[in-house]
Amino acid sequence: MPVRTPLVTAIAAGVLAVAALGAAGTTSHAATGDGGAPDRGGRTVEYFPDSHGPGRHVPAPASVPAEIGRVQQAPALAPGATGVTALQRTGPADGRLDLVIVGDGYTADQQGDFAQDAQAKLDAIFAIEPYKSYRGLFNFWLVNAVSNQSGVSGDPTADVVKSTAVSSYFFCSDTERLLCVDEKKVDAYAQQAPASDIVFVIANSTKYGGAGYSGLSSTAGHTGIATMSSDNDRSYLIGAHELGHSIGLLADEYQYDGYGTYPGAEPAEPNTSKQTAAEMGSTRSKWYRWLGQSDPAGGTVGTYEGAGYYEYGIYRPTQNSIMRALDTDVFNLPGREAMIAGFYRAADLVTAAGPLRVDVAPLAKGLADVRIRWYVDGVEVPGAAGRHSLQPASLRLRAGPHRVTATAVDHTRALRDPSARRTTKTTLTWTLSRP
Repeated sequence: MPVRTPLVTAIAAGVLAVAALGAAGTTSHAATGDGGAPDRGGRTVEYFPDSHGPGRHVPAPASVPAEIGRVQQAPALAPGATGVTALQRTGPADGRLDLVIVGDGYTADQQGDFAQDAQAKLDAIFAIEPYKSYRGLFNFWLVNAVSNQSGVSGDPTADVVKSTAVSSYFFCSDTERLLCVDEKKVDAYAQQAPASDIVFVIANSTKYGGAGYSGLSSTAGHTGIATMSSDNDRSYLIGAHELGHSIGLLADEYQYDGYGTYPGAEPAEPNTSKQTAAEMGSTRSKWYRWLGQSDPAGGTVGTYEGAGYYEYGIYRPTQNSIMRALDTDVFNLPGREAMIAGFYRAADLVTAAGPLRVDVAPLAKGLADVRIRWYVDGVEVPGAAGRHSLQPASLRLRAGPHRVTATAVDHTRALRDPSARRTTKTTLTWTLSRP
């Protein structure tokens, strides 16, 4: 529950002084899997060998192959072009999820193509709920990275080598659809943006492929990198899935033949559990509030065996979802709830716009249900509910200091867990002093 503090301000020629204090939080996700197995301490990357199927995990390569990583000095941008563009800016960086998009395999005269490709991928991802309703909690930063050659290594065959800005290449770890990058180079470009929570790399290619690097500790400050090819109509789903890990802290809901029975403790992720529906209802834990509900992913919410890479002894909420396979773009209800809570762990529903004024994030009409209330010294101001500002004179304050507070809460029906609801609350407080 973020508590924000506007800057100290003076109003009404010093008759009332307005001040404030506050703090905020962050979110991250640790990658799982080791060639498909649970994480045993090594770095892995996730990829989807089939554009309609489940994912796989392979060990992350220690470095880019020498012949691919050997990049000459890239040419300058075309005259008049800028290095960083705000493709969407809805609020201050510390009150938003900042998504940075870096292009690879685009020459200086192809930066316009990159911008179009990036916009198309973002539009496809943010047509999916809950991204669609909560797009206003994001800033999008476009970073121009100029490559010497058009296209990327490994396209169409493994022997193709291109000189590109962040050394994207297919056939990473001898896996054709795995599209890897030089993480240090990506970080260097990401740092050009005002802030970077998550980074997308759009590779100039029609070949299907991508990868997810989750839970990174980077110099750029982001928690993950997702790569995807630019001109394949299914690759955007890789980005949508990877955001499920880095924002919603969701587990993969797919399994592998031969992995047997899950041996661990109750998973921390909100969309997998060792408990059956009956046990979950009895303990009132995990997604018990959604059990029996008709789900947008199809069927009803229950406990379906097979998740987190194991076949038995661990359950997922629905038969299918985007966290299980890319033959759908739908988050199930527990996954959707986790995503919305994740948005609010990193972003604020309202930000300070001035003395006793708030800016509300421009959320789409859909899942969100924003309600604003105002209080003076803990007592609600009559008739002020829903207002974006108050006039100090209208409060008729007595002499002395007073605390004026604005609270905003998202009452969306997509959240049933009270702890998830609490993440949506943003509080802004001003101290007013009347002589």
